[in-house]
Amino acid sequence: MKNVLSVAGSDSGGGAGIQADLKTMCALGVYGMTAITAVTAQNTQAVYEVQEIDVSAVAAQISAVFADIRVDAVKTGMVSNAPVIRAVRDSLLRFGARNVVVDPVMVSKSGYPLLRREAVGVMHELVAIADVVTPNIPEAELLAGFPIRDEDDLRRAAEKIASSGAKSVLIKGGHRFGSDVADVLLTAGRFVRIEGERLDAAHTHGTGCTLSAAIACRLALGDSAEEAARAAKAYVTQAIRDAYALGHGTGPVGHLAALYRRAGVGTGE
Repeated sequence: MKNVLSVAGSDSGGGAGIQADLKTMCALGVYGMTAITAVTAQNTQAVYEVQEIDVSAVAAQISAVFADIRVDAVKTGMVSNAPVIRAVRDSLLRFGARNVVVDPVMVSKSGYPLLRREAVGVMHELVAIADVVTPNIPEAELLAGFPIRDEDDLRRAAEKIASSGAKSVLIKGGHRFGSDVADVLLTAGRFVRIEGERLDAAHTHGTGCTLSAAIACRLALGDSAEEAARAAKAYVTQAIRDAYALGHGTGPVGHLAALYRRAGVGTGE
């Protein structure tokens, strides 16, 4: 069994953050562990409040895991302020963390800011130690410092982000217009398009968290960055097809739908 650590925020609605990561890890056959950076009060409609966890407690959670358990991969998600970003980076460097996937979470799907504005520049310090960094297009624009209007801009942004030190950069294509939702991966000095299908789906809460967690799982299991990105894209696409119409807003993707089907359990209300 491979062991994967998620360093991220808690979603009380269960569709994103730590909860999505753990469900993804279960679905992909690894053992999931957590270091919680923030507690959010949210549901399928909105984020209502965020309580950041004290930086010393974040560092202590990471230390407790590494001191006792072999960690085969790490995924970072919501790290909302500069002290926490630096504490996470320093902890991962101190323990020689492998297969580090950085999801530079900045804004919730409902539009709530999850990264303090003054910490955007500091995010580069965490990106610098990533084996794979997974921004969406708005996040890539902030990290690169210029707007992305076309494929050339997207590739330039990936190169700019990689210049921070990240080994591989995956810019997610969900914010593209039209039918093209291909992700673009810069790895080993070359660009790879990870093709996908734009689904007419109402329930997509947690897709970014799920993708980055899936990549971490696949890296822990021995995949290359490209293999992990392709497998993660396929998993998320199926999870969107299996999305759960929960609550009155944007419901979560179906992280565990395949296991539920195997067990003869439905997800209908």
